[in-house]
Amino acid sequence: MSRTAEEIGRTELGPRPLPPLGEYRAATDLSYVDTVLDNGLRVVAVRQSTVPMVEVRLRVPFAGAEPRHAATAEVLSATLLTGTATRDRVGVDTELALVGGELGASVDPEVLSVGGNALADGLDTLLGVLADALTGAVHRDDEVAGERARLIERISIAGSQPSVIARKALQKHRYGDHPFTREMPEAEDVAQVSAEDVRALHRAAVLPRGSVLVLVGDVEPDTAVAAARAAFAGWTAEASAAVLPPLPELTPGDLLLVDRPGAVQSQFRLSAQSIVRTDPRYPALQLANLAFGGMFSSRLVENIREDKGYTYHARSYSEFTPDGATLLIDTDTASDVTGGALREIRAELARMVATPPDAAELETVREYAIGTLLIATSSQGGLASQIAALAMLGLGVEYLLGQPGRLKAVTVAEVAAAAAEFFAPGRFTGVIVGDAAKLGSLRELGGVTFP
Repeated sequence: MSRTAEEIGRTELGPRPLPPLGEYRAATDLSYVDTVLDNGLRVVAVRQSTVPMVEVRLRVPFAGAEPRHAATAEVLSATLLTGTATRDRVGVDTELALVGGELGASVDPEVLSVGGNALADGLDTLLGVLADALTGAVHRDDEVAGERARLIERISIAGSQPSVIARKALQKHRYGDHPFTREMPEAEDVAQVSAEDVRALHRAAVLPRGSVLVLVGDVEPDTAVAAARAAFAGWTAEASAAVLPPLPELTPGDLLLVDRPGAVQSQFRLSAQSIVRTDPRYPALQLANLAFGGMFSSRLVENIREDKGYTYHARSYSEFTPDGATLLIDTDTASDVTGGALREIRAELARMVATPPDAAELETVREYAIGTLLIATSSQGGLASQIAALAMLGLGVEYLLGQPGRLKAVTVAEVAAAAAEFFAPGRFTGVIVGDAAKLGSLRELGGVTFP
């Protein structure tokens, strides 16, 4: 007799209880080397032999104070892999394809990133193509012109998206004109970028000292480091890659209403100063945040999505910034329930302080945190990306392996202390982007500055 999934999941007494999360076990067959080459490049090589592939992640600090830096950097990342003195775009793609490989580049206000993968026995080729691009990319005039035009088109489209408008408004409200806010260049700045501008930035800023290369896959760590040392021997410079200056600490205060006439939705972007991963309080904060708004069954989601129906999506999360971190709350609501949503967000923040997670809620978020971490690092690509992100914060594989243990050790009292310290409503500031003509109810709530 066949049974449906619902029947299988139930007993005469009700739904079957979920089995407990299994005991955490350290990754098997995981050895690594973390070293710095003579040129200043930090290399982290990890063996994870799940499939005969190797993942590469390169992170180059890439800050710039000049107003047009973001525009030039975007064009640079788009043309980095389009040809060198010895390989044109087709040559790059063909050589990578022969080893089942691919590479892609992107940039943000902090970092120039290059990532990709190949068959494990194609590591030398993968690193050779990458090193050639880093030391010999020519950024041809026609490639720059083509990528510049495509970038302008993408910026024009993205600039009208509510989420992009809200992010730009939040960044300006939090940090003014700090270079960290230049996440998307202006189209008019991109239009002025020349091929020589890109080549000059490449010479000045694509530097090994202070950069990080992560290799994860079916390779011996010592062998991978030796391959990297050979491939990048010609990538040298006395200067170090440029890092962003520290950000100012956030000042709690009113939310700024950013008028978007005709908008049918309001975008909430709230933010408060937080702590870095190495702070002893961080594991407790991580779990407190999951309980508040960091997962689908969190308090915030249950309130404004499931109970009130104000939104489809709500979340809270940590954002790690130069030398610091912030805690953010994001949601979008219809204009006519904007006031109600703000009232409930404030109420949930206050409830976190007054009624922090109990033992049962703590165990739920703890299992979720450990489980998602194990899933995120179970693949070669996921592990490589996690290590690369940590490496840019000065951390390494040992920190990642130790995180489940730190989460297991968090107590109810520690989560309560984190909730009281970091989720007090008065610690937050931020923006609401919406049609000011429809949002008069916010005046009655107070704590919102109208344009």
